[in-house]
Amino acid sequence: MATDRRRASAEKTRPSVFWPLAAIVVPLLSLIFKVEVEGADKLPRDGAYVLAPNHVSEIDPLVVALAVWRIGRAPRFMAKESLFRVPVLGAVLRATGMVPVARATSAASARATLEASETLVKHGRGVIVYPEGSLTREPDLWPMRGKTGAVRLALAGGIPVIPMAHWGAQQVLPRYGKLKLWPLRRRVRVIVGEPVDLSAYAGRASSQSALVEATDAVMADIAGLLSQLRGEPAPPERWNPADHGQKETGRLEP
Repeated sequence: MATDRRRASAEKTRPSVFWPLAAIVVPLLSLIFKVEVEGADKLPRDGAYVLAPNHVSEIDPLVVALAVWRIGRAPRFMAKESLFRVPVLGAVLRATGMVPVARATSAASARATLEASETLVKHGRGVIVYPEGSLTREPDLWPMRGKTGAVRLALAGGIPVIPMAHWGAQQVLPRYGKLKLWPLRRRVRVIVGEPVDLSAYAGRASSQSALVEATDAVMADIAGLLSQLRGEPAPPERWNPADHGQKETGRLEP
């Protein structure tokens, strides 16, 4: 299956720091992955969006970034606010429009979310947010319970949440495993879904129960897309690390 392509957006065709980065990174990644994209037309060509992919390998961000670039948009991620204060790295993050995420008080986090959402809308940018918050702990690599960050960002600015699923990156770098570069050009399938219908939660960004319900809807759509790629049904309920003696971050518990 050939990669589903379309005309690039203005943010990709306009000269930017992404050009020299892409000139170096894209050919290298194309040696490692053979990325096939389905549903490219589901990602808005212009304007703000929140892209919510599944997370099965530490190398996922490279796969997702390559897919988004090929679709025609500039890939931007959420990044820890502290990274923006690192010399050189911080300058690169700001130049590429990466979105800082605050991990301080709830008030600071809410303010940062609103500011980030307003910036995305103002500049017509998209951002990639892993709603699981970390690599999935689910034994068979299905999406686990999501966190509310993606929907908080989306609801704060009326931004669409676009679900995405991919499968195959774990062959190159298994979860918490060792890099396997050979054979080259391993097949990775990517599918982009329709925007998640969050209309029932509009204006309820301050309600924790609404945020949890909205996040569950996003995770269900991601799991459904992954089910299509894998050709098997997804588990009816999302894996909750807390129910299995696992931490929210870090490696799998023994």
